[in-house]
Amino acid sequence: MTFITSLPEARHFVAQFHGGAYRQIVALTGAGISTESGIPDFRSPGGIWSTRHPVQYQDFLAFEESRLEDWERRFEMMDFFSRAVPNAAHMALVVLARSGFLKRLVTQNVDGLHQASGFPQDCLTEIHGNSTYATCLSCGGRAELEAQRPCVEAGRSPVCDRCGGYLKAAVISFGQEMPERELRVAAVATQDCDLFLVLGSSLVVQPAACLPALAVQNGAELVILNAQETPLDSLASTVIRTPLAQTFVNFGEELAQMTQMVCG
Repeated sequence: MTFITSLPEARHFVAQFHGGAYRQIVALTGAGISTESGIPDFRSPGGIWSTRHPVQYQDFLAFEESRLEDWERRFEMMDFFSRAVPNAAHMALVVLARSGFLKRLVTQNVDGLHQASGFPQDCLTEIHGNSTYATCLSCGGRAELEAQRPCVEAGRSPVCDRCGGYLKAAVISFGQEMPERELRVAAVATQDCDLFLVLGSSLVVQPAACLPALAVQNGAELVILNAQETPLDSLASTVIRTPLAQTFVNFGEELAQMTQMVCG
């Protein structure tokens, strides 16, 4: 295993993610890719889940108090999300996707920064949902979060204009079933890839944490870019411990230069 802690060395290494060596790249992103955009890691010490217990999905369904508490937290998170902008790591993934090298991006994040970066929606799989808008639990209709604020401030659970069902942020809550289709798409892409990239994930939350091992089992190379040690570091060919946004600064220009050299 190669272990990289130098920014120049890390930048040189990631610039090689071009189509010459890898044809089917899959990436998994976690909270670490967004912390450099100003979004806190809610699971880390001092994060929201270390000071406030998460609202369980069954409690959301059963109790008005739980629904209102969940909505208040969504508005709190929305304040962070609305101020954040995609960083160089987000944009590097856009470059890889548009170049045809990155076939699937699987994200654990719910902040919407991949969409804000312009990442192709048909290549993006959000396995934990998205906390930047709401959906109806009955009919699946979409609703905007801010439009529900007056209702929540009045002490009432927002409901769907179409069918009267409860509205809930489109994130997968604790105790809620994971989306089967998204997990299936992620697994199929992982089995077919020749390079699996981990960017900013601690690899402790299932089922996302099993994807890198699945990739390795099917013959792919594993590269992990994360600030801290992960349980799967020993499976990786390369582990990079440099700040993600700084690592991918000028990535697009370097990739273009290397691609031109390869294509000749």
